Amino acid sequence: MQTRLATSVAAALGALLLGACSGNNDVITQKATSAVPDYWPVIQSPIAKSDDVEKKVSDILASMTLKQKVAQIVQPEIRDVTVEDMREYGFGSYLNGGGSFPNNNKHATPEEWIALAEAMYQASVDASLDGSTIPTMWGTDAVHGHNNVIGATLFPHNIGLGAMRDPALIERIATATAREVRATGIDWIFAPTVAAARDDRWGRTYESYSEDPEVVGAYARAIVTGLQGDISDGNIDDQHVISTVKHFLGDGGTEQGDDQGNNIADEETLFRIHAQGYVEGLGAGSQSVMASFNSWHGEKLHGNKYLLTDVLKDKMGFDGFVVGDWNGHGQIEGCSNDNCPQALLAGLDVYMATTPTWKPLFHNLVAQVESGEIPMSRLDDAVRRVLRVKVRVGLFDLPSPANRSLSGDKSIIGHPDHRAVAREAVRKSLVMLKNNNNLLPLEPNSKVLVAGDGAHNIGKQSGGWTITWQGTGNENSDFPGASSIYQGIEQAVSAAGGSATLSEDGSYTDAPDVAIVVFGEDPYAEGNGDIANVEYQRGNKSDLALLKRFKDAGIPVVGVFITGRPLWINPEINATDAFVVAWLPGSEGQGVADVLFTQANGEVAFPMQGKLSFTWPATPYQNPINRGDGKNPQFEYGYGLTYSDNTNLPALNETVEADSSEAADHVIFQQSVQEPWQLVAHSGGVSGAMNSSVLTIGDVTIRTADRNVQEDTLLMQFGDTPAKLHFVAPFPVDLLDFTTPNSALAFDLKVPSGTGIQVGIECGQNCAGMVPLSNFTADSSDWQSVEIPTKCIIGAGANLQEVYAPLSFVTQGKVEFAVSNIRLTQHGQPTTHCP
Repeated sequence: MQTRLATSVAAALGALLLGACSGNNDVITQKATSAVPDYWPVIQSPIAKSDDVEKKVSDILASMTLKQKVAQIVQPEIRDVTVEDMREYGFGSYLNGGGSFPNNNKHATPEEWIALAEAMYQASVDASLDGSTIPTMWGTDAVHGHNNVIGATLFPHNIGLGAMRDPALIERIATATAREVRATGIDWIFAPTVAAARDDRWGRTYESYSEDPEVVGAYARAIVTGLQGDISDGNIDDQHVISTVKHFLGDGGTEQGDDQGNNIADEETLFRIHAQGYVEGLGAGSQSVMASFNSWHGEKLHGNKYLLTDVLKDKMGFDGFVVGDWNGHGQIEGCSNDNCPQALLAGLDVYMATTPTWKPLFHNLVAQVESGEIPMSRLDDAVRRVLRVKVRVGLFDLPSPANRSLSGDKSIIGHPDHRAVAREAVRKSLVMLKNNNNLLPLEPNSKVLVAGDGAHNIGKQSGGWTITWQGTGNENSDFPGASSIYQGIEQAVSAAGGSATLSEDGSYTDAPDVAIVVFGEDPYAEGNGDIANVEYQRGNKSDLALLKRFKDAGIPVVGVFITGRPLWINPEINATDAFVVAWLPGSEGQGVADVLFTQANGEVAFPMQGKLSFTWPATPYQNPINRGDGKNPQFEYGYGLTYSDNTNLPALNETVEADSSEAADHVIFQQSVQEPWQLVAHSGGVSGAMNSSVLTIGDVTIRTADRNVQEDTLLMQFGDTPAKLHFVAPFPVDLLDFTTPNSALAFDLKVPSGTGIQVGIECGQNCAGMVPLSNFTADSSDWQSVEIPTKCIIGAGANLQEVYAPLSFVTQGKVEFAVSNIRLTQHGQPTTHCP
């Protein structure tokens, strides 16, 4: 892969980047750049620096007040900002997050999207309150099509696109996405994700094209080119959008695939594996970069000056702007969502301030520049970068959003040409892992039974980031113009004189010629998708049972697997005759049938051609596993059968041996609250988190104390008001490993009496398992070890696959107790029954 090294112009680019700074700062920049290893390249963007652009930017900047400058670097979200706020502050940009719509209406029409864009734009150029006429711009997460808008074309998620190995098609997908986004008045897309996902336990694996940085790089160049169009003249036209390569840097390489976790790769590995999407995406001219939630060697990327400034801007020569992720600045040590000068000083240019805290953040930034804590030169550099992109995209010259070339053209949303591109991508993305006795392709004039909960579920086949953030809560009626996998099959079979029957539970009266079972992961996004290991349906083998029923009845079985990552599915593969991975195909389910069936005359119209862009694990615990790491996978990177192959897959090993790393206790509190948990108390309608040695909420008081070692104990006092104390995380944690027979929620306790205390595990809204503490304690005021079998908590209603709080105490009256050494363990005492 070309890196386009051009070290001879490094100094010139560095000087241009800090054009507003003094000569002394130029010297500092040169020293910082020289400290960056030479394997970081200088990027040659197709948008070269223009004297005309720079003069216009300088003229605008020179006329701006401090508050106008700060407004350009604060980005609120549409649920938290009004048109009047825009008129008063003149924000440089705003966004809609996943599941956020104009007027909070999920079914907002294109006209309503345009209306909001127009109103915000007009408010931003109205100088009556803020004195500014700088146009604002709207950013959105269009990560597999314009996925927030009802009726839009939804393309396969990136993991499926990676299986195609077709950058030219990626460019066409990006062009179609840009047109649909522009039709709703939006200027800017937070895409592409260019992470090289290296651990499939990560909940964002499906947002990655491949574990292979070469594929990621090639695709990054293609999608940026498609989104932004021909920019050789230095401009982005109004049928294309500003792109964002994200998330800088190393989000796909965190320890254990922990979303927002820590990447401990050395710097050269960080470049070689995780930076290639930026080398190619910026080489194609992407105008914005999004900082990542993750840390690198313990330092949050939003506050990492070395990577954001020394590497990205000074060494690589990136002259666009760096935008934060959803309140990511608030995660920097010493920061909060409303107060974080450290992020700007590190090189962040735009704060994504997505709660009502945008207002105190704005005023804090103003005060910090006035006090000198933030140098004016740094603020000016950030604003210059934002203005430079706005000039390049023509924002000062374009008509308002309602009057641009594609705006309001409803025919563009879900246009047949776009759906045809998406259907082609579905066909090319399918990967066949098994085809014993050449069962596939099927003859369409057959009697086909289509089963499984994914067969007629467009939301499930589309995955996360689909209308809503998590992709949940949707119905087929929310996808006008789309087709489910079953609908595609039914259309293909009926046209050839066959019959297709939908039976999700697999029941039938007359035996079919073949059963197609469509099943797989339910939608999720980001940390909600993190898992402890990659065994599919741990603790719930309903899909396997469905497959086996057909297999045992002698009915040929085709498994169609919907998934956002490689999972250990050996039992499911063994229960089929043919097995196809459909990934998350999006709105055009017909593309699956195009490949599974021949034409009526028996000829293959569309071949099976997808190849794995991720290595497929041989055991539930074989993660991370990647190409060339010496491990023995179930299916190698690049594997994928075609219809010309005559290969019978032997029975795969179904034995699951306990992994030593999985047998360790999950510690919740041991001298301190352990990540990712936080101790939160609720009393009298008030809530608060414990961030020091004492917490008082209502009539609840918690403080640390010494038992065996310093601060290894929590002393808890509850008053008369009903209250709850729990250890919580913002995303659910997969704790299914603690469903084994001897697993228990364990802790040391000192309490005069457990009467009136409920204890248990919470797993989301209306999902919890609570049991009386007194059922598991002795009548003693001395310290005692308590073990509550998890099977008892599960029996009370908990689901350990998605745990938000692994320990909750609920009280109804006055009680005091002390607790220490809190953990989930697989080594509890055997229990035959629950009290």
